Amino acid sequence: MTDMPESRRGLASGVGAYVLWGLLPVYFHFVASVAGTEIVAQRVVWSVVLLLPLVLLARRGGAVWQALTAPRVLAMLAASAALIAANWLLYVWAVQHHQVLAASMAYFLNPLINIALGVALLGERLRRAQAAAVVLAGAGVAVLALDAGTGLWLSLSIALSFAFYGLIRKLAPVDALSGLTVETMLLAPIALGYLWWLAGHGGMSFGQEAGLTALLVLAGAVTTVPLLLFAAAARALRLTTLGLLQFIAPSLQFVLAITLFGETLDARRIASFGLIWAGLAVYVAGNLLARRNRVAA
Repeated sequence: MTDMPESRRGLASGVGAYVLWGLLPVYFHFVASVAGTEIVAQRVVWSVVLLLPLVLLARRGGAVWQALTAPRVLAMLAASAALIAANWLLYVWAVQHHQVLAASMAYFLNPLINIALGVALLGERLRRAQAAAVVLAGAGVAVLALDAGTGLWLSLSIALSFAFYGLIRKLAPVDALSGLTVETMLLAPIALGYLWWLAGHGGMSFGQEAGLTALLVLAGAVTTVPLLLFAAAARALRLTTLGLLQFIAPSLQFVLAITLFGETLDARRIASFGLIWAGLAVYVAGNLLARRNRVAA
């Protein structure tokens, strides 16, 4: 009975993280008048402002200092910081340029790319269902590639940047809060320098309008809260459960793209998404079957 409250908290944290990530296009829609580069810079600055008090409250200052003074860990977090910054820039650009479907497809692909990275770089083995899922998703990407448009490179760039970010964070010997704090601290000087330059050239939106300024300050919470909820869920839930929850975000983005943002689905996109969803269904079904077999054994 003692495990039940923890599982419920973990489930609530996981659902909360992926729902917030799924609704991110709505936030970016409200700050559509702001340049994507400024949005990312504001996210970094206000994330630091939010994270530093959390580090002090959680008494993780020692872990942050250890990460900053360990060359190998610092190099890994510098790489992950660059990847997540690139991911943010690409994602904001996608939303602002009416490419929410491309962003949605990226995060449908992400679990399958993680499988490929595990096989290629970590020596993990694929079960039959996982191999079939990768083949189906690859076919979906191939269908989209026939169009050779913006959607393909954008989806792959977003998916690959986040997948390699996750790989580095998996390998880096640092906890979620400390690692995220170090990443944002590394990005903060660049972000502040860019904002200073932007202000000097009269191009900064921050401070021009009260409502827009408040939304940009909120970027810190929009960035940090789902990442921390995800970390809590990862500690409390099985990976199979977490993998199932992972599809909440792109599903919400897909619905928003064709409803709120008015994007259209042509036959090629429908076929591409259909193949990717089929791959995801095979992947999930294979995981559930393997888990049932383990329990039976």
